[in-house]
Amino acid sequence: MTENKENYSASNIQVLEGLEAVRKRPAMYIGDTGPKGLHHLVYEVVDNSIDEALAGYATHIEVVIGEDNSITVVDNGRGIPVDKHEKLHKSALEVVLTVLHAGGKFDKGSYKVSGGLHGVGVSCVNALSSYLRAEVRRNGHIYMQEYAYGHPKAPVAIVGDTEETGTKVLFKPDPSIFQETTVYNYDTLANRLRDLAFLNQGIHLTLTDMREKGENGNPKSEVFYSTEGLKEFVRYIDQSKEHLIDDIIYINTERQGIPVEVAFTYNTAFNENIYSFVNNIDTIEGGTHLTGFRRGLTSTLKKYADDSKILEKEKVTVDPADFREGLTAVISVKVLEPQFEGQTKTKLGNNEVIGAVQTAVSEALGIYLEEHPKQARTIVEKVALAARARQAAYKARVSIQRKSPLGGGGLPGKLADCESNTAEDCELFIVEGDSAGGSAKMGRDRVHQAILPLRGKILNVEKAMEHKIFDNQEITNIFRALGVTIGTEEDPKAPNISKLRYHKIIIMTDADVDGAHIATLLMTLFFRRMRPIIENGYLYLATPPLYKCTKGKTERYCWTDDQLRSFIQEFGRGDEKSVNVQRYKGLGEMMAEQLWETTMDPENRWLKQVNISDAAACDRIFSMLMGEDVAPRREFIEKNATYANIDA
Repeated sequence: MTENKENYSASNIQVLEGLEAVRKRPAMYIGDTGPKGLHHLVYEVVDNSIDEALAGYATHIEVVIGEDNSITVVDNGRGIPVDKHEKLHKSALEVVLTVLHAGGKFDKGSYKVSGGLHGVGVSCVNALSSYLRAEVRRNGHIYMQEYAYGHPKAPVAIVGDTEETGTKVLFKPDPSIFQETTVYNYDTLANRLRDLAFLNQGIHLTLTDMREKGENGNPKSEVFYSTEGLKEFVRYIDQSKEHLIDDIIYINTERQGIPVEVAFTYNTAFNENIYSFVNNIDTIEGGTHLTGFRRGLTSTLKKYADDSKILEKEKVTVDPADFREGLTAVISVKVLEPQFEGQTKTKLGNNEVIGAVQTAVSEALGIYLEEHPKQARTIVEKVALAARARQAAYKARVSIQRKSPLGGGGLPGKLADCESNTAEDCELFIVEGDSAGGSAKMGRDRVHQAILPLRGKILNVEKAMEHKIFDNQEITNIFRALGVTIGTEEDPKAPNISKLRYHKIIIMTDADVDGAHIATLLMTLFFRRMRPIIENGYLYLATPPLYKCTKGKTERYCWTDDQLRSFIQEFGRGDEKSVNVQRYKGLGEMMAEQLWETTMDPENRWLKQVNISDAAACDRIFSMLMGEDVAPRREFIEKNATYANIDA
């Protein structure tokens, strides 16, 4: 130990130059190196093109997924400058692609507003790509430069002439960085481009997938374009819900030098769905613009209700949260110098935005309520209904608090708890039925794994009022087992997971239609009533094997039909009859040892983490699949039935 201290000198200090820091710690810059980080690379490049559009120089942006899972982003903006940088004595294009914290966003004269204000975007993409080619159309020429792992292969060169302007970036993610997958998901990218089209009306965004060809041989492609912006966005989110009012209340103004755009409406559902954006960045954790909106909405509606004496006649006491039940809203602000909490940019911190949004919402909503008395009365009556429902649900919620382990009461009787009290090390398996629960209890690691069996299918919370939800015994058991209570400092109706007892909550159901339905009902419960659990990455789906294959003394579990075919080919020379195949219809068919080694053992199991890549898209899907309206659900089933794996 002494020798090491004595040898500690300047030579021990490691300096990561250029983009090496990004390659060494990629998660610091893009969040993670899983599917989320992989898709984030595309967003960084597209955001640059969007910034060109916001500045008034680009109208068309095209994203192409190549057959080799490369990504190409093309815009018709001005093109990245290619002239020599005064300080660094190399092309500005190379500077942008190789130097962290370099870009036009820091120069207030270049871009009025911008998403990527950290200046690490495209250079990060370059650092984390095995290959990148940048083409710039500018000054009558086509300039090109190629990179490998963030290093230029040659100086910027003129490769042709053109009268067009714009930038084209092609990159291939480095598989040594993105070890989990380098395969892009079309729907994930489509959801993001759709959001961007709504947020920036008048811009054409195209997504093309060269990996998937139609009957005519043409690749799968969509164009995203919006003429009404956020109003269309709200209609899109709410298309599977029953409208309380037909109007979309729309605000597009500027307060204190901050452009504020808001669209919202009310539906007959019981959930609040607010989506907030700053300079096109999805601020999933909200921030000051969300605070301003809530204050403006609540104060204005309360004043109108008080003045009209509606709530007085209803004889109910309202809470701020009551004004937001059944609300669907999208907030978009453009801020010159946004201050985000963290590189991931998920929460806005600029205090001046609170007043700007609050004032804008209060003024516009006040005018709307005065000019539309019928709609105003409908909204206030909905608020009164929410207040009565809240009071009806109060006893049920208090019951959860009192019976929770935090309140001194007991845990659910069917819960087989684990011995550890450290939430980070503990897992809860929510299993289908007592039979599977029995096998899971016998096969588990008792120190770290808890088992909660469910009796049949839980209530569909998408269609249920709050007091009905908390009256449901199975749902109450889940809340009590998890240690989740209702109410936070910011919102009395929000789930409180500060005392969550498990940091892995694993839904483990049979691999059949009923099992899939139960898993969907549970995911609906978590999305609607305990969303922070999903947002923190605590919710998982177990994947029990479909088959056990035996040939002589060789045994192997198979999770897919492809694995089954491979086993038959390898050990049975393609003859199905020469191998013994056991199909597991339910978890209860498995011995405790089998369930452990295939589905519960951390060393061997295969868990799917449930995450939210696009909250607005998730909300729409849950409303469509689990809501009252049958027609959109039927259309979805007919469209996707080809891809479903259903046991007959």
